[in-house]
Amino acid sequence: MFFFFLCTSLNFKVRCITITITFFAAGKMAVPPAYADLGKSAKDIFNKGYGNWKLDGGKSSFYNCEFTGPQRRCWLKVTGTLETKYKWSEYGLTFTEKWTTENTLGTEICVEDQITKGLKLTFDTTFSPNTGKKSGKVKTAYKREYVNVGVDVDLDFAGPTIHGAGVAGYEGWLAGYQMTFDSAKSKMTQSNFAVGYKTGDFQLHTNVNDGAEFGGSIYQKVNDNLETAVNLAWTAGNNGTRFGIAAKYQLDSSASISAKVNNASLVGIGYTQTLRPGMKLVLSALVDGKNINAGGHKLGLGLELEA
Repeated sequence: MFFFFLCTSLNFKVRCITITITFFAAGKMAVPPAYADLGKSAKDIFNKGYGNWKLDGGKSSFYNCEFTGPQRRCWLKVTGTLETKYKWSEYGLTFTEKWTTENTLGTEICVEDQITKGLKLTFDTTFSPNTGKKSGKVKTAYKREYVNVGVDVDLDFAGPTIHGAGVAGYEGWLAGYQMTFDSAKSKMTQSNFAVGYKTGDFQLHTNVNDGAEFGGSIYQKVNDNLETAVNLAWTAGNNGTRFGIAAKYQLDSSASISAKVNNASLVGIGYTQTLRPGMKLVLSALVDGKNINAGGHKLGLGLELEA
C-alpha cells in the first residue's frame, strides 16, 4: 500500500483527544478482538476520512507548508518500506524481510497453528547499519473461541520488557486486560482494563488506564449509509471531561462524507471519493470554532493509492 499526502497548515496546532467505546455482537461468540482493537469501530469514525492530519497507513509521502505572517516554511518527508515474504504453508512458516527508507533492515519469522491450533509464534528483529542499533522481539498470540491473548517480549540486555494482553468474550460481553512490565526496573509501567458489549450494529466499550485515565465510546450503525460514534474521556483529579461526536455518511458506492466535533469546538469535515479501484481522493478541513476569524484553520488534500 502506498500513500501520497499534501497538507497546508495555517498557524494551527491540533490537540488530539482519544477515547474509546465499543460494543460487540451477541449470539455465538467468535474469536474476540485483540485488546488494541477494542473500540476500533468508533475510533475509525473519528480518525478515517480526515487526510489532512492523519495518514491511514505507514508508507507515505508527506508535504507540509506552514504560514506565519509573511514567512513560510515547507518541508518534505518521504517514508516507505520494501518487503519480501516467503510462505511455507505446509509447516505454517512465514519468513519476511523488510527494508525502510530510513535504512533499517528487519527480519520476521512466524510459525502459526503448528504447536496447537490458534497459536502464533513470531521472532522479529531490526538492525540499523547507520547507527548499529539492534532490537529483537518475541511475540506469542493465541486465538480461539471466547479468548484472544498475547504476550510480547522486547529483548534488551538491561532486561526484557514484557507486554501482555488478553480479551475474553461470552454472548456479546467482552472483558480485557493489558499490562507492561519493565524487568530492568522491576516495575509495572502499564495496567489497563476494559469492558465492552456488542450487539448487532451497536457497540459499547469502556476502559481504565493505569487507574487514572477513564474513557468510553459508543458506535452505532444507524443504517447501511450512516454510522455514528461518541467518545468520552476524563482524568482522575481533573474536573474537565473531554468528549466528541462523529458521523460518516455514504453518499453512494464511491463517495462518503465525514464530520466530527469535540468540546474544544474543533470541527472536522472530510470528503472521500473513489476515483477508481485502489485510488481514493480525500479532501478535508479542520476549523477552530472558537476562533473563526483568527485563522489557524487547516485544509488538506490527499491521494491514496492501494495495490
